[in-house]
Amino acid sequence: MIIKVLVFLLHIVFLQGAIASSGDTKLLDARVDVGKRNSLQRGAQTFFNYCVGCHSIKYMRYNRIARDLGLGEDIVKKNFMFASEKVGDNVKIAMSSEEAETWFGVAPPDLSVISRVRGEDWLYSFLNGFYMDGDRSTGVNNLYFPQTAMPHVLWELQGYQRLVQKKEDTDDGGSVPSNYFETVVEGKLTSSEYQAMTRDLVAFLVY
Repeated sequence: MIIKVLVFLLHIVFLQGAIASSGDTKLLDARVDVGKRNSLQRGAQTFFNYCVGCHSIKYMRYNRIARDLGLGEDIVKKNFMFASEKVGDNVKIAMSSEEAETWFGVAPPDLSVISRVRGEDWLYSFLNGFYMDGDRSTGVNNLYFPQTAMPHVLWELQGYQRLVQKKEDTDDGGSVPSNYFETVVEGKLTSSEYQAMTRDLVAFLVY
């Protein structure tokens, strides 16, 4: 019961933050399908290659992931477990909260229930919303979560882009923001490939 209450309170806090941070910017459509195992498998691979160094999913066990995603435990051990973990362990990280706060200014959150807190469209938008910002210590900012402490860990795949902000006139004489990105540095993936990769990653987080 206590755990349920804590999860509910976290949901309220993070949801308020999501609403405040997204402003009037329309979220992208994630269109994830958790029924596609191959998508979940690709998403899991991305998560364990790029995310698990900072973000845990401590309410999931390695052997549960293996079973649900149709992977053998030997495959999970080889590709998802990089230290002394056992296949029955929960997915945690070695970095302490104190170390995380020293490096990033805030401890990266556990992502076990992040899709329930933020929503799949927000997660997908966030992963596609990084842009260059010389005023930030990380060199980047995020359209959907301004002033984020998270660096763009997927930059080598997406590349770097700059944000172009304009306003479009409306019929009532007002104006609405019209934002888009321009590529500055090419990544290893094309735009469509990067979107597909982040969609798979969000599908895994939703799972």
